[in-house]
Amino acid sequence: MLEKDDIDKIEKINRDIMYMHESFTSKGSKTYGAYLKMASHATNDGALSKMNKELIAVGISVCINCEPCTVWHVREALRAGAKEEMIIEAIEVAAEMGGGPTVARSSFALKVLEHLKGQSPT
Repeated sequence: MLEKDDIDKIEKINRDIMYMHESFTSKGSKTYGAYLKMASHATNDGALSKMNKELIAVGISVCINCEPCTVWHVREALRAGAKEEMIIEAIEVAAEMGGGPTVARSSFALKVLEHLKGQSPT
């Protein structure tokens, strides 16, 4: 069940991601710039679509328990056209690969999906 504390946590992670991005960008970080180029290249359409790559990233983020990654990649998967069922299947694959600990952590990804699915993808 999505509660106010969950929404607050997701929104704080979003703010923290934007703060980090703006901080590195405004300081002209070459390392961060290189990371952005690599990330863009890795997730752009290729033999796999951007949507499929984002679904893979959702699964990995759940498996490694990276909450900022989960927020980012669920949002990006939705923006790339993924349907709720597709994201749930990506979470299920992560749960299968990660076993019990990943299953237990899947609740956060499900809450992120519930919170973001009704929002504009912009």
